[in-house]
Amino acid sequence: MTFEKVALPYATDALEPVISKQTIELHYGKHHQAYVDNLNKFIVGTKFENSDLETIVKESDGAIFNNAGQVLNHNLYFTSFSPKGGGEPKGKLAEAINAQFGSFEKFKEDFTAAGVALFGSGWVWLAKDADGKLSIDSESNAGNPVRKGLTPILGFDVWEHSYYLDYQNRRADHLKELWKIVDWDVVSQRY
Repeated sequence: MTFEKVALPYATDALEPVISKQTIELHYGKHHQAYVDNLNKFIVGTKFENSDLETIVKESDGAIFNNAGQVLNHNLYFTSFSPKGGGEPKGKLAEAINAQFGSFEKFKEDFTAAGVALFGSGWVWLAKDADGKLSIDSESNAGNPVRKGLTPILGFDVWEHSYYLDYQNRRADHLKELWKIVDWDVVSQRY
C-alpha cells in the first residue's frame, strides 16, 4: 500500500492570520510530505507493507511508528480546520463535551492547558472510548490515542514546526488561536 498526504480542504493562505501561508507550506508541504515519504520507504518488505494506517500506528514501533503516527496525526490535524471555522460544536459532540467537562469553555481551557503543559514535542487530543466517553490525551512525539484503543476526535500539534514561524515560542498563544479555525462539522463527524 502506498500512502499519500491528505488533500488540504482549503488554500494554503486560507487560515491566515491564525496559521500563515508560509507555515502551511512548510508544515504540510515539507514536514508532512517527509513523514509520508519515509513511511512508504520504511514499510517495504515488512508485515506492514499492505496494512492500513491505523493498524500500522497501533502495532508498529521505531521509525515505522514515528512516521505512521505523524501521517495519521497530520491527516487529522489538517482536515480539522476551515477558514469559516470557529464557534462551538453542536449536537451529540456538544452534549458529550458539556457532560464530560461541564462546559465548552471549560473544555477549551483544559485542552489548551494540556497542550501548553506537554514537555517538548507532541500532540494534545480530544478522544473518545468505545462508549463515547471523551478524554483529553497528551501524547509525546508521534503519539496517537488509537494506541490506547481510543478514537481521536481533534488533535492540536504542539511540535514547534507547527507554530514557530507565526508565534515563535508562544505555544499558548498558538493553541488559543486555533479555536478560531476548528471546523466543528468535520470534527463532530468523528464523534
